[in-house]
Amino acid sequence: MGAVVAVVGRPNVGKSTFFNRLTKSRKAMVDDIPGVTRDRIYAKVTHNDVAFTLIDTGGFSRNDPDEFVQQIHFQVREAIMEADCVVMLLDGRAGLSPFDRDMLDLLRPLDKPKFFVVNKVDSPRDEHLAADFAALGVERIHTLSAEHGYGVDHFLDRLVKALPAGQPVEEDEDVPRIAVVGRPNVGKSSLVNRILGFERMVVSAAPGTTRDSVDSIAQRGGRKYIFVDTAGIRRKSRTSEKLEVFSVVRALKSLERCDVALLLLDASEGVTDQDVRIAGYAEERGCAVIFIANKWDLVEKGKNAAERFEEKVRDAARFLSFAPFLTISAASGQRVSRIFPLIDEIYAQYTSRLGTGVLNRAMESAFTRHVPPLVHGRRMKFFYTTQVATRPPTFVAFVNYADSVHFSYSRYLINHIRKEASLTRTPVRLFFRQRDRRENKKK
Repeated sequence: MGAVVAVVGRPNVGKSTFFNRLTKSRKAMVDDIPGVTRDRIYAKVTHNDVAFTLIDTGGFSRNDPDEFVQQIHFQVREAIMEADCVVMLLDGRAGLSPFDRDMLDLLRPLDKPKFFVVNKVDSPRDEHLAADFAALGVERIHTLSAEHGYGVDHFLDRLVKALPAGQPVEEDEDVPRIAVVGRPNVGKSSLVNRILGFERMVVSAAPGTTRDSVDSIAQRGGRKYIFVDTAGIRRKSRTSEKLEVFSVVRALKSLERCDVALLLLDASEGVTDQDVRIAGYAEERGCAVIFIANKWDLVEKGKNAAERFEEKVRDAARFLSFAPFLTISAASGQRVSRIFPLIDEIYAQYTSRLGTGVLNRAMESAFTRHVPPLVHGRRMKFFYTTQVATRPPTFVAFVNYADSVHFSYSRYLINHIRKEASLTRTPVRLFFRQRDRRENKKK
């Protein structure tokens, strides 16, 4: 990760806006109400050729009415201990608060660089807003505007000079990214915490605890995995609060940047229509999927209980017939270790690339078994097929009547490719492209 910088402060001082400004992203959710951020959120920042990892944290306030305050404070303390440098943000518009002193008391014993920054100073004529914070008794106060960018570059110049020198971090593209998705309160954060072995995520019995999509790195058997815990995806009719809408959008976007989706089902409640909708979201975005029935320890075990539950899943989500199924208990750890071999197997297929010769022999075999149909009295002709992408394996077949390939024949070809190329647990995409008519005449 290189050097690590944690951004801390009381609620609603603009930490997430500052985080988004430095990372040039909208990774952290921002709203005018306090308490939006609960988990730790990480992103890479580069300034003057110096790269470091920035951590956004929840607001620290001793008398916070948020029911998750203790867990938020735990996350803040963890970020501070992990960091090489801490930036404490203050609100220039609101002025000095007793909660700022609470935060300062937490930072004073630290033997690491600390920066005290007054935010919401939008221009030189607002610099006087910093005077109120002289009462904190710190050595230096910095001023900037996270929203408008005033003073940010000047502050970053000073920040990177204080960071410890580190070795350059090489990007490893061959790291599976796994999104943990599902309805609210099915145990997504509990599963991520179980996998990581510590309380990385804020966990509660109340649905909607996780608001942001949060990345965490796990290592097992010498291999790295990136797990993305996401907010629970509700039906649109039940998604009323603006923050919750944002959370759902983040969860869907997480699917777009992940390789494998662990789709958690609540085994004690059975398969719901919303579970199937979420499976559809994953399929639309090209993710490989593993169906995981969590809370299996709460299910009354009858004969072939797991087989019967899987049959219900298969019947409800037939479009993901290739997706593996597993029963676990995130609370007890039951069968959680079996997730990793499945991820490895699926990821190998998901990122595989077939040689053109192997692919076209598989296609010829398919044509021999099931001859292409007639179109306007003429036989549909497939010239050749090539793989154009991985993640998932994606193929383009050049054909004389590209717009006339029936869905059922396309599905037959995809299933044949799966079987012949051992792509039995990954989504496969096949597109048809019209071959140039002049080339057809030459043939």
